[in-house]
Amino acid sequence: MKSSSLFIILQRMRTPFLVIIITYTISIVGLILIEGIDKNGNPHQMGIFDAFYFVSYMATTIGFGEAPYEFTYSQRIWVTFSIYLTVLGWFYGIGSLVSLLQDKLFLQELERAKFGRQVKNLKDKFIIILGYNQITSEIIKKTLENGVRTVVIEKDRNKINHLILESFTPTVPVLYSENYNLDALEFAGIKKYNCKAIVSLFEDDALNLKIALTSKLLNKHVRIAAKSTTINHTENLKDLDVEIIANPFSIISSEVNMALSAPNLFKLEKWLYKIDNLSANLPTFPQGKYIICGYGRMGRKIYRKLKANNIEAELVEINKNDINNYSQEEMSHITFGNADDKQMLSDVGILDAVAIIAATNDDTTNLSVLATAKKLNPNIMTIVRENEMEDYSIFESANINHIFMPSKILINKTANALINPLADKFLRMIIKKDEDWAAKVVRKLVEDINDDPLVMEVYINSKYTPELTKHLENKNTLSLDILATSLHNKEQRNNVVPLLLQREEEILLLPIFEHNLKIGDKILLACDEHAKSDIEYICQNANEFHYALTGEEKRTFFKGKNK
Repeated sequence: MKSSSLFIILQRMRTPFLVIIITYTISIVGLILIEGIDKNGNPHQMGIFDAFYFVSYMATTIGFGEAPYEFTYSQRIWVTFSIYLTVLGWFYGIGSLVSLLQDKLFLQELERAKFGRQVKNLKDKFIIILGYNQITSEIIKKTLENGVRTVVIEKDRNKINHLILESFTPTVPVLYSENYNLDALEFAGIKKYNCKAIVSLFEDDALNLKIALTSKLLNKHVRIAAKSTTINHTENLKDLDVEIIANPFSIISSEVNMALSAPNLFKLEKWLYKIDNLSANLPTFPQGKYIICGYGRMGRKIYRKLKANNIEAELVEINKNDINNYSQEEMSHITFGNADDKQMLSDVGILDAVAIIAATNDDTTNLSVLATAKKLNPNIMTIVRENEMEDYSIFESANINHIFMPSKILINKTANALINPLADKFLRMIIKKDEDWAAKVVRKLVEDINDDPLVMEVYINSKYTPELTKHLENKNTLSLDILATSLHNKEQRNNVVPLLLQREEEILLLPIFEHNLKIGDKILLACDEHAKSDIEYICQNANEFHYALTGEEKRTFFKGKNK
C-alpha cells in the first residue's frame, strides 16, 4: 500500500491525539465528580459542557477565570493537578507535530501530492523530461518558449532545488524519485492524452533503452527522445520505434562530413537549429592531412568520415587499454602518447597537416593540444570537442576555428525534433543530398524570402486547419498554392517556400505549389512573418479562406440586411 500524507499524519499523530484526549477526559471527569457551590452557597455539580469549556481554555493556558462559579479548595486542587497534566499532554502533542513537519518522508509525500495535482491540472500538451541538468534545462527553456509544458523527474535533491530556483514560467512540476521506473512515469502523467513525449538523455545507454521500453509499454503513442552512443543500442531503440535517437558523436561526424563535401547542407542545418542565418560564411573544411587527438567515440566517427572522403588522417591516443579493439588498418595510423607533446605532434606530421581535431573527453587536454599545435603550425585549422558548457567562454577566447559541443548538439537535436518534428525529418532526409542541391535550396530561400526565414508546420486536420479541412471534406480540390496566397492581393504571392510534405509514410522534399492537398497531410514551410500570419488566417478564418480561394470578399448577413 502506497504511503500518503494523510496516512502518515494518522500514523504518527495517533499516540499524541490519544494522550491529549486522555488528559482532557481525566480533567473533565474530575471536575464533574468534585462538588462545588453556587453563588448562594448551595451545593453544585458541574455539568459536562461547563467542565469541557473550562478545561479547554485552562489546558491551552488562555485562562478566562473560574466558571461557572467560584471554585472550592477541592476544585482548585484538582485544577492545579489538571493544568500540569494537560500542559504536558499538549507539549507532547506539539513536539510530535513539529517532528512530523520535519520528517523527510512526510515532506516527500506532501511534494508528491502537490506534484500529482499539478500534473492532473495540466491541460496543455506537455513532455516528460527525465533528469535535470544543463542540457535538459536548455530544452525546457526552448519548449516553454514554443508553448510546450514540461514535467521533470529527478532523483537528486540538489538538482531539484536548482530547478526550483530557475523560476520557469509557467511552472515546471518536478517529481523526486529514486528510480525512473514504471510507477514514476505513470505518476508523471505518461498515460495522459496530452503527454506528447518522453526525453531520456542519460550517459547510460542501457538506462535510456530501459526507459524507452517502459514508456512504450505504458503509452505506445508517446514520442521518445533518447540518447544513444553505440550502434547496438541505437538498433535496439529503432526496433522499439523510438522516433528521436540522438547520438551527438554521429551528428558531429556528419557535420564534419557536410563541411567537407556539402557545406551548404551544413548551413541549412545551422539555420534550422537557429545557430546561424543563410548568409553566414560557408563552414568549409580544407582538403589535406588531418590529425585526430583522442580516438574515442567521437574520434572514431570522424575518422570514418574522413576516410570516406579520401582524406589522410593520423591518430593520437593516450589510452593503450583498448588496443585490442582497434583494427589492423587503424593501428597503422595510431600513435600512443600525450597529444600536447611537441615531439609527438611533430612525429605525426603537424607541420604539413591542414587541420587538427582535439576530441578527448577532457577540456584542459583539448585546449593544451591546440595551443601546442598552433605554436608548431600557426596556419593549421583547429577543431575541438568541448565537454563542459561552463567552459564555453574560455573556448571562444582561445581563437579556435570550429567548436563542437556534444551537449549543445543534444539540445539542438532534441529541442528541434520535439518542437518541429517535420524540420527534424527534413534534416534527416537532406543529409543524403549533394552540394549542388543544397546550394540551390539556400539560394532559393534567400531570394524568395530572406537570409533567416521562419519555419512553420501546417497539419491538414479539423483542429489546426478547420477551413481547409471543411473544403476538402466536401470533395473539393485544393493545391498547396493556397498557403502562399496574399490576403492583401490574391494575385500576389507571399514569401513562402515549401520544404517538405508528408502524406502517411510518404515524404516529398520541396513539393511544388501545384501539388494537391489531402486531409492528414503535414507540410513544412519556410516563410516570413507576414506570410505566416496570412497562412494562419487562411487556415482558421472562413472569410479569409474564401478570399484566398475566390478573390472575393465573403458576403455576410445581419438581421436580414445584406452587408
